[in-house]
Amino acid sequence: MALTLVLLALPASARNEAKPLKPAPSTNSPEIAEKQADLGELRSRIESLRKELSSSEEHKSDAADRLRDAERQISNLQRDIHDLGEQRGRLQKTLKSLEQQSQELGTTLSQQQSQLEKLLYKQYLRGTPDSLQLLLNGDDPNQMARDLHYLSAIALNRAELMGEINATLDRKKALAKDAKARHEELAEVEAEQQKRHAELQKQREQRKQLYAQISDKVNIQRKEIGNLQQNERRMTQLIDRLSRILAAQAAQAAQRAAQAANLAKAEEAARQAEVARQKSTASKPADKGPEKTRDRATDDPPRTVIASEPPPNKSVEAENRFEPVASDGSFARQRGNLRLPVRGSVAGRFGSPRDGGGTWRGVFIKAGSGSEVKSIASGRVVFAEWMRGFGNLLIVDHGDAYLSIYGNNDSLLKHVGQAVKGGETVATVGNSGGNPDSGLYFELRHQGQPIDPIKWASLK
Repeated sequence: MALTLVLLALPASARNEAKPLKPAPSTNSPEIAEKQADLGELRSRIESLRKELSSSEEHKSDAADRLRDAERQISNLQRDIHDLGEQRGRLQKTLKSLEQQSQELGTTLSQQQSQLEKLLYKQYLRGTPDSLQLLLNGDDPNQMARDLHYLSAIALNRAELMGEINATLDRKKALAKDAKARHEELAEVEAEQQKRHAELQKQREQRKQLYAQISDKVNIQRKEIGNLQQNERRMTQLIDRLSRILAAQAAQAAQRAAQAANLAKAEEAARQAEVARQKSTASKPADKGPEKTRDRATDDPPRTVIASEPPPNKSVEAENRFEPVASDGSFARQRGNLRLPVRGSVAGRFGSPRDGGGTWRGVFIKAGSGSEVKSIASGRVVFAEWMRGFGNLLIVDHGDAYLSIYGNNDSLLKHVGQAVKGGETVATVGNSGGNPDSGLYFELRHQGQPIDPIKWASLK
């Protein structure tokens, strides 16, 4: 009996099985299915919009359009490399977890083997007499019964321990097999990364040669007043149509939420009516039923339309040394506390004159090619495509009709529909769209109207 107690007192790590990897969350819930349907609908509408824009751009092309295919391909390859890097990181994390589990199983196995050695040694010291031999020895029957019980306990615990050791060995074998599969998957990812890097280098060289051939023509066309005005009109049309798509989705979501709220109210009213009926039946004389509360329709407070601020007297360069960080709350409440998407020199300022006519509707931040462009706040990507005049363009919806716009990127790292957090990298700096300087063109818009980013983003 004493030995049984000793065995039962083994550390938990010597008895418990290793914890398996957590399975991926189920995607069968109605809520997740509904979100996926909304995302599919959004992507479908944006894709239709993208095709219409591409079709309209074919009618009148300019020199910068010759760079379009190369710049799109560069962006796609960069995004593939970025996604492969994230996949590689997840695999390395999984392998580290498997290695840790293997080490824990090794410790468990060592403890189990040590206990088995002690058990076998005790059995060796007592020998293995059978019941007939103990009876023929003429020993005390009570002592004989205790010895038989002790020996049977040893045999039982030895069998249980052997079973645990075999189970531990099986788990170690399964972990080793899983780890091997993950190593092979990691090798495939790394090989694919190298392939994409080689393709990227080839595309960059092709774009460099093409730009050298047409750079003079690109620069001349960029400075034409007509081209700038067409680019601005194209951006305005894009924002207007995106706003309509987002408003339609928001209205559908609000309708579903209202239906759910009405259903909940009806259920609560039915419950209260039943409670009141039961009280009325139980009381003599019957108590008056509870007064019905009349739902009051509350109108949404009127939105404050933020008009474009008056242009400054002159363009003043400023240095942005900070980057966006994660933040909570509505976008409007973050005014004055946001950070510009990339570190660099603010060369073009909102409202200041542009070369070739017109005024800046956003800001241009000079930054080194390849620098990380970060989302200024949490939101959802609603556009990620090459566009004439703005190159590789990405737009994030922050809710309440606020949009942030990131243009002239070298690569777009996010897809339409992806949620992003404040401070999360969404693109890399470049000079796509025929821009001679490496940097980021950045706009903020509310209800389709451009607003001064510097009034919202602090440089201090």
